[in-house]
Amino acid sequence: MNRKELQKLSRIRLKEAKILFKNQCFEGSYYLAGYAVECALKSCIAKQIKRYDFPDKKFINDSYVHDIEKLISVSGLKPQHDKELTSNTSFSLNWAIVKDWSEQHRYKLIVTKVHAKDMYSAITSRRNGVMVWLKKYW
Repeated sequence: MNRKELQKLSRIRLKEAKILFKNQCFEGSYYLAGYAVECALKSCIAKQIKRYDFPDKKFINDSYVHDIEKLISVSGLKPQHDKELTSNTSFSLNWAIVKDWSEQHRYKLIVTKVHAKDMYSAITSRRNGVMVWLKKYW
């Protein structure tokens, strides 16, 4: 999968999360919203790989995880991320919601409407959303 495909997949997963939320499928909405962030981060990682380069094995292995915090580090965005967290309180609050997502949420049977809405809003907020920030770097 290439960078553009990951970006497209990220957009699709957010669209699906919105549809699921509107249809009161909060578990799926929460999971797919977080998955959209994972895809966006992996797009940032893909941007680092130069054509015809043979990437380091550890770098590749570290990229194949579902841990949002680890993906920030692998993406090379840790310094920019830390700066944004300290200088932008609204982004920091949004990040606090998003960082707790994991692929294990696909097995959760109960996600409240509030949790699903908070997750989607933290990701999609036009001014300080996680996705707005990630799109600067993907």
